[in-house]
Amino acid sequence: MRTRLAISTMVTMSEQSANGKATVTRKPEWIRIHLNSNTNFKYVRDQVQDNRLNTVCEEAQCPNIHECWGEHRTATFMILGDTCTRRCRFCSVKTGLPKVVDRDEPRRVAESVAAMNLKHVVITMVNRDELADGGASILAETVRSVHALAPETTVEVLSSDLMGDRESIRIACESKPEIMSHNLETVRRLTPQVRSRSTYERSLLFLRTAKELDPDSVTKSSLMLGLGEEKDEILQAMDDLLANSVSLLNLGQYLQPTRTHLAVQKYWTPDEFAEFKEIALSKGFLHCESAPLVRSSYHAGEQYETYRRSVHPLYAEG
Repeated sequence: MRTRLAISTMVTMSEQSANGKATVTRKPEWIRIHLNSNTNFKYVRDQVQDNRLNTVCEEAQCPNIHECWGEHRTATFMILGDTCTRRCRFCSVKTGLPKVVDRDEPRRVAESVAAMNLKHVVITMVNRDELADGGASILAETVRSVHALAPETTVEVLSSDLMGDRESIRIACESKPEIMSHNLETVRRLTPQVRSRSTYERSLLFLRTAKELDPDSVTKSSLMLGLGEEKDEILQAMDDLLANSVSLLNLGQYLQPTRTHLAVQKYWTPDEFAEFKEIALSKGFLHCESAPLVRSSYHAGEQYETYRRSVHPLYAEG
């Protein structure tokens, strides 16, 4: 049975954040979670549990988990464990000393993808800054395993910045994912207070380098809105991404996972997100998902199809 849960129906401005700005304490009516615990949802959940896998859908408390698992039977697999070496102030994935790398994980992910008969899969990762290659070799092995066991499945990688190391980026790119994605997350001014051990320029460097190393792949990035950015800063971030060969863009509303994370400064309206989509497409992005509940992997398969039809006219009718 499908139900709809309205998280809240009003917005108030009654608390002060650390920087003295008013913060939003209630979610607007357009922030809604769709519950759909049908057989598809249970099947994906069972596949994840039975194969001892992690998903960013669960770890990052994604609001679209019921839609993706229940309607589209897709999931974003998170490899290299469930513990991140960075403590970004927006993210609910736990931070600490990660466990030993599980060398069998690529096989288990690939077998699950094949069993689920996915058309498109997203593979993301925690930061593993303690590893010499940042985890690039396991990431690459996972992509190759999926391609081997599920050759009809297209693969999107949502990578960490791998500390901007060109050799690590090369290892990841040589596995030939159809989409190489890395999130800019926020505008330049807010990056130091939002992201841990990450820089705006290093993220752009990663995206630029990935395209240089694998010109056949498509690069993608995402931004969270609502952290205190201004409209002109969002437009500048778009320009910066385009200048670094990014073709696909996702824009979504930041939602505070817990009270210890950064507070929401603004809820951008659906109309404002629609306007940003129009601007992004007019600037030159080939595809843009822009809405309050959009996340990095939202409608990822459809994005790739849009790109493929745009770049390869032979697929236009496919």
